[in-house]
Amino acid sequence: MAKKLANLTEEMYQLCNDYNKQIIEEFIDNSDELSPQTKPQYRSSLRIWINYIREFCKNKPLYEVESIDYKKFQSWLYNNGLGESAIRFKRASVSTLNNYIMLYYQKQYPTFRNFVNKGIKVPSLGEVNEKKPLTPTEYLHLCDELEKLGEWEKLAYLKFTYSTGCRRTESSLLLKEVVNYKPKIGKSKVKDDQGNETEIEVTSYRTHDIRCKGKGVVGKVRKLQFSEEAMEALKNWLEFRGEDDCPYMFVIKDKNGAHGRPPENFNYWCKKLFASIVGRRVHPHLFRESRATNLVLHSGKDLETAQKLLGHKSVETTKIYVIREDTDDADDAFTD
Repeated sequence: MAKKLANLTEEMYQLCNDYNKQIIEEFIDNSDELSPQTKPQYRSSLRIWINYIREFCKNKPLYEVESIDYKKFQSWLYNNGLGESAIRFKRASVSTLNNYIMLYYQKQYPTFRNFVNKGIKVPSLGEVNEKKPLTPTEYLHLCDELEKLGEWEKLAYLKFTYSTGCRRTESSLLLKEVVNYKPKIGKSKVKDDQGNETEIEVTSYRTHDIRCKGKGVVGKVRKLQFSEEAMEALKNWLEFRGEDDCPYMFVIKDKNGAHGRPPENFNYWCKKLFASIVGRRVHPHLFRESRATNLVLHSGKDLETAQKLLGHKSVETTKIYVIREDTDDADDAFTD
């Protein structure tokens, strides 16, 4: 099973080569192509890299690092139990930093090259997890159990995330002001058991603008559409939460007040609580997969409805979000 490295303390980091610390911060500050959520991840990854150099490569400056140093680093990550995706991310961060040094410091270090190349293979760990969306029955059971436990924040997160089909970072950006938004009234056509089609009124809600996955700093900005049931869960959570100054819906409270909950916390909820209730592996992205699958296979909606709800550019991709406010409504997603 994939593991995490031991925490890198500030004391350890301060012992790293001064040049290496300086170039990392400069690189992060000037990397406009990295999103605000990605920059901290790159910084953390690169701090691990230069601390490895401190411990095992005589703390030499990055412009003196060779391919064999990186090869040993990657093997060290593997031997410490890191998963394939984690190794690939650290590889990408080191490679991008190397390209930055090559491009902007070629006069100072003319012989420096990006030592992260195809010749250094990423170990394949065979990490293949079966894609098994939650069935409607499993989803309802999970909701019922969270309600019995009085886990109102977790229940609100689950219902909002499932209803919108959004990613974990998008859920973390939700503002509590949405509970004051007016409903969106739409129309949807439904068929009865005899196949007769009628038009019914559908109530749903839209969030404020949320930066979703996409290229560049801003990414793709869209409003997420969610159900009355999700709205009720959000209101119940805020009533239980009480008054505080944090504008975000999902929060951590400590001695310094309330702070927006980081997306990683949702992984922890899924792994420690949700999985124990469902009886199998649960992760944040599973709710997105489940929502799309259940719309099409269990609720009889067409692919275009799921596409609009999830924000896909086409039915073949899950990467680019382009919902239009006026025409790309997903009202059909909120009928039974």
